[in-house]
Amino acid sequence: QVHLVESGGGAVQSGDSLRLTCSATSSLFSDYNVAWFRQAPGQEREFVAAIDWNGYGTKYTDSVQGRFTIFRNNYAKSVYLQMNSLRPEDTAVYYCAADMNWGRIVADPIFNGLEAWGQGTLVTVSS
Repeated sequence: QVHLVESGGGAVQSGDSLRLTCSATSSLFSDYNVAWFRQAPGQEREFVAAIDWNGYGTKYTDSVQGRFTIFRNNYAKSVYLQMNSLRPEDTAVYYCAADMNWGRIVADPIFNGLEAWGQGTLVTVSS
Protein backbone atom coordinates (compact mmCIF):
# COMPACT_ATOMS: atom_id res chain seq x y z
CA GLN A 1 0.00 0.00 0.00
CA VAL A 2 1.19 3.52 -0.74
CA HIS A 3 1.79 6.07 2.03
CA LEU A 4 1.12 9.72 1.15
CA VAL A 5 2.39 12.96 2.68
CA GLU A 6 1.19 16.42 1.63
CA SER A 7 3.24 19.60 1.93
CA GLY A 8 3.28 23.16 0.64
CA GLY A 9 0.28 24.66 2.37
CA GLY A 10 0.39 28.08 3.95
CA ALA A 11 -1.24 31.46 4.37
CA VAL A 12 -1.38 33.70 1.30
CA GLN A 13 -3.23 36.70 -0.07
CA SER A 14 -5.97 36.61 -2.68
CA GLY A 15 -4.41 36.35 -6.13
CA ASP A 16 -1.26 34.63 -4.90
CA SER A 17 -0.01 31.18 -5.89
CA LEU A 18 0.94 28.04 -4.01
CA ARG A 19 2.20 24.63 -5.06
CA LEU A 20 1.15 21.61 -3.05
CA THR A 21 3.13 18.40 -3.15
CA CYS A 22 1.88 14.88 -2.49
CA SER A 23 4.86 12.60 -1.89
CA ALA A 24 4.93 8.83 -1.64
CA THR A 25 7.49 6.33 -0.47
CA SER A 26 6.23 3.28 -2.33
CA SER A 27 7.89 2.17 -5.54
CA LEU A 28 4.39 1.29 -6.74
CA PHE A 29 3.36 4.97 -6.77
CA SER A 30 3.56 5.12 -10.57
CA ASP A 31 0.74 2.55 -10.72
CA TYR A 32 -1.67 4.84 -8.86
CA ASN A 33 -4.09 7.48 -9.97
CA VAL A 34 -3.93 10.44 -7.59
CA ALA A 35 -6.43 13.12 -6.68
CA TRP A 36 -6.54 16.24 -4.57
CA PHE A 37 -9.53 16.91 -2.35
CA ARG A 38 -10.24 19.75 0.04
CA GLN A 39 -12.36 20.37 3.06
CA ALA A 40 -13.29 23.84 4.22
CA PRO A 41 -14.40 24.47 7.82
CA GLY A 42 -17.93 23.23 8.35
CA GLN A 43 -18.19 21.79 4.87
CA GLU A 44 -17.94 18.36 3.32
CA ARG A 45 -14.80 17.17 1.61
CA GLU A 46 -14.87 17.90 -2.12
CA PHE A 47 -12.98 16.76 -5.19
CA VAL A 48 -10.51 19.26 -6.64
CA ALA A 49 -8.41 17.55 -9.33
CA ALA A 50 -7.14 14.15 -10.38
CA ILE A 51 -4.40 12.74 -12.58
CA ASP A 52 -4.10 9.25 -13.94
CA TRP A 53 -1.15 6.94 -13.34
CA ASN A 54 0.89 8.05 -16.37
CA GLY A 55 0.00 11.73 -16.21
CA TYR A 56 -1.87 11.86 -19.51
CA GLY A 57 -5.38 12.15 -18.10
CA THR A 58 -6.58 14.88 -15.76
CA LYS A 59 -9.88 16.08 -14.36
CA TYR A 60 -10.78 19.26 -12.48
CA THR A 61 -13.76 20.56 -10.61
CA ASP A 62 -15.31 23.56 -12.34
CA SER A 63 -14.36 26.09 -9.68
CA VAL A 64 -10.61 25.54 -10.16
CA GLN A 65 -10.52 24.92 -13.92
CA GLY A 66 -8.02 27.31 -15.48
CA ARG A 67 -6.49 28.30 -12.13
CA PHE A 68 -5.16 24.99 -10.78
CA THR A 69 -2.93 22.49 -12.56
CA ILE A 70 -2.27 18.93 -11.43
CA PHE A 71 0.86 17.17 -12.67
CA ARG A 72 3.15 14.39 -11.53
CA ASN A 73 6.71 13.18 -11.58
CA ASN A 74 6.76 9.43 -11.08
CA TYR A 75 10.54 9.34 -10.74
CA ALA A 76 10.18 11.70 -7.78
CA LYS A 77 7.12 9.74 -6.57
CA SER A 78 5.22 13.01 -6.33
CA VAL A 79 2.05 14.65 -7.55
CA TYR A 80 1.73 18.42 -7.50
CA LEU A 81 -1.13 20.89 -7.42
CA GLN A 82 -0.14 24.30 -8.77
CA MET A 83 -2.68 26.79 -7.52
CA ASN A 84 -2.78 30.22 -9.13
CA SER A 85 -5.10 33.18 -8.66
CA LEU A 86 -6.10 31.91 -5.25
CA ARG A 87 -9.36 33.12 -3.75
CA PRO A 88 -10.60 33.20 -0.16
CA GLU A 89 -13.06 30.43 -1.06
CA ASP A 90 -10.08 28.16 -1.79
CA THR A 91 -9.30 28.15 1.94
CA ALA A 92 -9.38 24.55 3.13
CA VAL A 93 -7.36 21.58 4.25
CA TYR A 94 -6.11 19.90 1.08
CA TYR A 95 -5.70 16.13 0.97
CA CYS A 96 -4.24 13.86 -1.64
CA ALA A 97 -5.50 10.34 -2.19
CA ALA A 98 -4.44 7.46 -4.37
CA ASP A 99 -6.21 4.53 -5.96
CA MET A 100 -5.45 2.17 -8.83
CA ASN A 101 -9.01 2.55 -10.14
CA TRP A 102 -9.67 5.78 -12.06
CA GLY A 103 -13.42 5.48 -11.63
CA ARG A 104 -13.05 5.38 -7.87
CA ILE A 105 -10.67 8.35 -7.65
CA VAL A 106 -13.02 10.64 -9.60
CA ALA A 107 -16.28 9.24 -8.25
CA ASP A 108 -19.05 11.61 -7.23
CA PRO A 109 -19.81 11.37 -4.38
CA ILE A 110 -16.31 10.64 -3.10
CA PHE A 111 -15.70 6.90 -3.03
CA ASN A 112 -15.58 5.69 0.55
CA GLY A 113 -12.68 3.32 0.28
CA LEU A 114 -9.86 4.94 -1.64
CA GLU A 115 -6.65 3.01 -1.07
CA ALA A 116 -4.62 5.77 0.55
CA TRP A 117 -5.03 9.26 1.99
CA GLY A 118 -2.53 11.80 3.22
CA GLN A 119 -2.90 13.74 6.45
CA GLY A 120 -3.72 17.06 4.80
CA THR A 121 -2.12 20.47 4.47
CA LEU A 122 -3.85 23.75 5.30
CA VAL A 123 -4.24 26.50 2.73
CA THR A 124 -5.53 29.86 3.95
CA VAL A 125 -6.30 32.63 1.49
CA SER A 126 -7.10 36.06 2.85
CA SER A 127 -8.74 38.88 0.93
